Amino acid sequence: MRIGFVVNVMDSGEAGATTYRMAAECLNRGHEAWILSTGNLSYNPDETIGGRARTVPAGEYTSESFLKTLKSRRAKQDWLVFDDLDVLFLRSNPAAQNPWAQFAGVQFGRLAMRRGVVVLNDPNGLSKAANKLYLQTFPESVRPRTLVTRSRARIEAFLEEQGVLVVKPLLGSGGDGVFIIRHDDRHNLDEIVSAVTRDGYVIAQEYLPAAVAGDTRLFLMNGRPLVHQGKHAAFRRIRTGDDLRSNIHAGGKLRRAEVDDEMLRIAEMVRPRLVEDGMFLVGLDIAGDKLMEINVFSPGGLGSAQVFEKVDFAQAVVEALERKADARRSDPGRFSNIELATL
Repeated sequence: MRIGFVVNVMDSGEAGATTYRMAAECLNRGHEAWILSTGNLSYNPDETIGGRARTVPAGEYTSESFLKTLKSRRAKQDWLVFDDLDVLFLRSNPAAQNPWAQFAGVQFGRLAMRRGVVVLNDPNGLSKAANKLYLQTFPESVRPRTLVTRSRARIEAFLEEQGVLVVKPLLGSGGDGVFIIRHDDRHNLDEIVSAVTRDGYVIAQEYLPAAVAGDTRLFLMNGRPLVHQGKHAAFRRIRTGDDLRSNIHAGGKLRRAEVDDEMLRIAEMVRPRLVEDGMFLVGLDIAGDKLMEINVFSPGGLGSAQVFEKVDFAQAVVEALERKADARRSDPGRFSNIELATL
């Protein structure tokens, strides 16, 4: 199997990043794994789609040794034609890129899909999830009450109603630009709204008391909780100090997750829409009985789940990719890309 991973930047990121874990597992199973950045994609005059990609020699790798070799002189760099791939895995994060590159992965992925390449997650589904409004298309019972606006007056009225709000930009990731505003301490409301609206719309959400204790990232694969060797792919993030963000780069701490019936209920409620949109690998961020985020572009943390559960979840992901590639090769016209994404 030949698989291409589209990322923001070809050779950067933490050594334990989920993308590199999956790429290393591909190499360990005898496959080829190519890394491409969104700045190196190409639509060619002969109508093929491809890009400048980098790979490493065959061998046994950890995510750390894979990334180290990818950055070394041992790495091979070449122009890759997507027609020669079995799977193109879109792992670029639009929120962390320059405007011209934000949706390059989705756009080029859509063209590759039309030429018969299996593209995951489905690019048409990803285009629907271009910002945090995607969460509002899921059942009301699993998401916080939400206002999306640029109006300070409407935010203030919602604050009067709720008492406490979480305010953040519609576009963004990693906990950037996230604020908490309380009705009895809103002296900086104007400053916060001005700061967030500089980049577009504001999301004002109901404050979830359960979030004080952190949130759980639960991975879904093929629309269902990712379970490998009897263990759920999940981990818990605990916020520290007065920072309401539990994101790791914001100082959050990791803990083992206890996946309970409430989390599984939420996963089942969002499953139909995720399957409909062709979302192969997804991260649900859950606090109490509500979804805080649905991560469909580049959900990370499989390595964190592995640390706590002592299970290599990348193995399960690559096994699923193998099944999809086999299904496409054995009967090219039987399944649509969306069907293959959650097969």
